Amino acid sequence: MSVVSEKGVMRMRSVVILAGAAMALASCGENRVAFGGEFYRANASAPARDRANFVASAGPISKGIEGAAAAAQYEAVQHCIRFLGTSVIDYTVPEGTPPQALPRDGDRVVLRGTCIEES
Repeated sequence: MSVVSEKGVMRMRSVVILAGAAMALASCGENRVAFGGEFYRANASAPARDRANFVASAGPISKGIEGAAAAAQYEAVQHCIRFLGTSVIDYTVPEGTPPQALPRDGDRVVLRGTCIEES
């Protein structure tokens, strides 16, 4: 018959609590999505009073213009879903525009658009 001391139980609890905290912190990070095998810094922003009209950007373009464009578009869709519950977007630059012709800000692709609420 094995007897576990009170100290042993306390240590085991500490280990379990620390392991749980470590796993929780690890899952707090952002979900990263690769485009063309590369990771891009992307974000979307909009005024608090008008979440439908947004600006999404991603870069660096130096990793690949196609990947940066895809990352900006992905961020735009995430923004519209998060704030308006839709993935339908009217971009200021027509869809199908070659990535090389998209607007840029330094080493970043910039997409502007409006989330369209479906009725």
